[in-house]
Amino acid sequence: MKRYQEVFVVSILLLASVPIQLAVVFILRLQLGAPVMFRQIRAGKNGRNIVVPKYRTMTDARDAAGQLLADDLRQTRLTRLIRRLRFDELPQLWLVLRGQMALVGPRPLLPATVGGFGALGRLRNSVAPGVTGWAQVNGNTRLSNAEKLALDLWYVGHRSPELDLRVMAETVLVPLRGEIRDLDRLRAATEWAEARFGAALEQAAAG
Repeated sequence: MKRYQEVFVVSILLLASVPIQLAVVFILRLQLGAPVMFRQIRAGKNGRNIVVPKYRTMTDARDAAGQLLADDLRQTRLTRLIRRLRFDELPQLWLVLRGQMALVGPRPLLPATVGGFGALGRLRNSVAPGVTGWAQVNGNTRLSNAEKLALDLWYVGHRSPELDLRVMAETVLVPLRGEIRDLDRLRAATEWAEARFGAALEQAAAG
């Protein structure tokens, strides 16, 4: 997607999401208290670090030993719904407007995680990280690290305006249909990546 097209689309999305974001802030303030947002350092395009904002959807509840409780125990029914609808990621649209992220691309990961991928991590991050991506519409949390990396690399090798539009359209469907592993797409991405990178793919995902 060309930059001017992306700016146009994200501007519309930001305006349309204002009521949603106000509702999210109200719910989080009521149920979790302040702050309603947190920020993390993530690896951006070409390894440049960016600060990625996200709405906070979990408490800091801990057990008697001081360890954080499991994710499910730190969410409410409403914050779980916010995560499922991906409303917690809406603040990242501002980073798209600023040119630090794209609407579609590999999701921004921790710098150490990308560094562990070695040369494949640099290839993966040769494009701007996305608010959504090919891995996110093809299984997301149901994928292994190797599968996510293969899908991300496949996207980098095949990205086009048409593919971006498909990813954005399918992103809307994910909360409705759930996260589904598309075996045909997964097989195609894995075979494509293995043919080009061989054992480096598994080594990178394991590292």
